[in-house]
Order: sequence, then structure tokens, then C-alpha cells
Amino acid sequence: MSILIKNIQSLVQILDSSVVKVSGEDMAALEQIENAFILIEEDTIKDFGSMASLSHDVQANEVIDATGRIVMPALVDSHTHLVFAKSREEEFVDKIKGLSYAEIAKKGGGILNSAKVLQNTSEEVLFEQALGRADEIIKMGTGTVEIKSGYGLTTADELKMLRVARRIGEETPLTVKTTFLGAHAVPKDTSKEAYLDKVINEMIPAVAAEDLADYCDVFCEEGFFSVEESRKVLEAGLKHGLKPKIHANQLHVSGGVQLGASLNAISVDHLESMGQAEVEALQEVDTMATMLPGAAFFLNMSFPPAREMIKAGLAVALATDFNPGSSPTGSMALMMSLACIKMKMLPEEAIHAATINGAYALEMSDQVGSITKGKKANLLITNPISSYSFIPYNFGHNVVSKMVLNGKVV
Repeated sequence: MSILIKNIQSLVQILDSSVVKVSGEDMAALEQIENAFILIEEDTIKDFGSMASLSHDVQANEVIDATGRIVMPALVDSHTHLVFAKSREEEFVDKIKGLSYAEIAKKGGGILNSAKVLQNTSEEVLFEQALGRADEIIKMGTGTVEIKSGYGLTTADELKMLRVARRIGEETPLTVKTTFLGAHAVPKDTSKEAYLDKVINEMIPAVAAEDLADYCDVFCEEGFFSVEESRKVLEAGLKHGLKPKIHANQLHVSGGVQLGASLNAISVDHLESMGQAEVEALQEVDTMATMLPGAAFFLNMSFPPAREMIKAGLAVALATDFNPGSSPTGSMALMMSLACIKMKMLPEEAIHAATINGAYALEMSDQVGSITKGKKANLLITNPISSYSFIPYNFGHNVVSKMVLNGKVV
């Protein structure tokens, strides 16, 4: 099976196979070919270039005319909580009325609210709900996604979430990586010490035994898990083959960034609360700095200091944090808009952050995230638009016309 996409107005995000991430000032440059073609064979990018260089001998089973359209890599969303059982719009109203997170929690809201509902939801129902969200994010341009557990808070329910996440990767065109986040909150009527013992000595071994997760994550934050508690969880994960990721510095300067750096975490995520020490810690390692502007927007918090991090030479990624409590959207295009509008990132920087750098945060730079010969044919084809800057400019609007995932139009 082969597909030829021709007359492409602009083929965007072309990178050499040696590039695994784009950092610092290099993020402001974005290579593209105007009036281009791309040839797909099976599930792989076979060739691309200008229309003038397209051989008349090229044959394809399907030909797509992309006149006036931009073709770029499908977006990579490297941080989501896509599997959940119920929305939490009642808490949204409480926040509008002025209630604090602590007051909402006292009413039974927050993470524990999601956990209670999920524990009473069957695996099949949970899958059907998640399937709808998976279809939605594909339509908005996402081809690769990370899905976390963390709303189970019991061994059986954490495993249930991860089985659903794995199944999303098997039964949809999405490429899925999964993360165990048992240390998301402490259940009611359980001491933190007892719960951490269960996470470390029961949950992590069970997750590893079923091969349900690629990564281990922890909510390192005041009122949740301290640096030392988080370290114990992540080191236990490492012993069972689960590489570390970390929710770091969302609400406070928590020490999570330095912890992630010390463990060579794949990524540190959130980063709303950052100082010079945190930036310097990331300069010393290859850990990806992943920003989640949807959560900052929804919670009316400060946004991550993207310009300072890029100026310091760091690579940064964007992700949605799609979840029912603090970022109820799976739109990567909206994240790009927020990055440009609220964090003063250039469209070129936002595209790098939403593609190749997100792929790096999932250890998939060699497979997705750029237009590169030999990579998986995961592509986004826009509606007719004037330039790639239109994508973050036209915030809230879906510019996706077609998706090609695993070499097939979906």
C-alpha cells in the first residue's frame, strides 16, 4: 500500500534522522519545502521533496492533492490522563464561585472524586469512554499520546486503568505510551506511609508483572508527596524497569525538578513554578522540560517561563495534561496557541515543542515527530490555510482536514 501526497503548499518540520530534539535558539528555525510531495510506502515515509523533483515514474495506490494545504508530523501529546470515568464540571463552578482547591477537596472533590467514580466503573465502560476521547484527539491532530493511571488508587483499579490505556494503543491508530501514577494522591482512611508501602511493594511489581507501563510518575508537590517520598517511588519503579517521569513544580517550587534531574528522568512536567536553580539543574541533564499550559490556563495560574528556559538553551515540549480536573481538553493546537499567546513562544518553537520534543519525552524521536525518511508515516494535513503560523493564531479552531497514521488515512 502506498500513498502519494502532492502539490503540498508547505511540507513542515523536516529534520535529519540524527536529530532527536531541538533546543534553545534552534527552536526558532523550522525547515520546510514549498510546493512539495511526500511518498508513503506501507507505514513509512519513503521519500519527499519539491514537486519539481518528483519522478514521473512514481506510482501510488492512493494520491492526495494537498493544494493550499500544509502537511506536517502528527502532533505528539506526551502527558495526559486520558482514562477517567467522569467529568468534574461541578468543581469548575465551585472555582468560579471562589472556592479553593482545599475547600473543594473537603467537599469530596479533586483527585479522590475521580478515584471514587473510577473504582465503581467497569473496565469495559472505562474503555468505551476513553475510546471517544481517543477519536477526538486524532481528529484534532494527535498521532502519539502518553496515558497515565492515577485515578485508581487501589492496585486493581490502577491495573484496570493501564489495561484500558494499552488497549487504546491496540484498537486505535494512536501510538500509545503508558505511565503508572499510583502516587497521585493518598486515598481517604489510609496513612501516607501505608499507601506508599502499597505503591512501592504491591502496585509497582504488579504493573511490571503484566508489562502495563513504560514509565513511573509521581506528584511531587506540597500536600501530596515530598521529594524523598517521590524518590522512593521512582527508584522502586526503576528497579522494575519503569523509567522515571515526574509531576514537578506545578503549585510550588517543590524540588521536583532537581529530583527529576538527579534521576535522569525522561521528563519533568508542569513547571509553572521555576527559578534559576531549576533551570540550571535541567541544563546539566537530557531530561525534557514539558510544559502544560492548559492546566495553568484552567486553574488561572502563572504559566511556565518558556522564554527563560529556551534562552538558557533548554529543549521544551508541550502537552495537554488532558484530565477532568485541571485541563479538560485534548487539543494540542490550543496548547500551541497558549504557548504563543501566554508564554511568548514563536510558532516555530511551538511546533517543535508539539512534535519532535514531545516525541523525545516519550523516547520516540527515532519513530515520530518529524518529516524524516524511514520514520513512521504519521502526518497531519490541514485545511487550506495561509501558513503554519495560522495554526496557533486561529485558537480554538480545528484546522485538521485529514490524518495519516501508520501509513493509512483515518
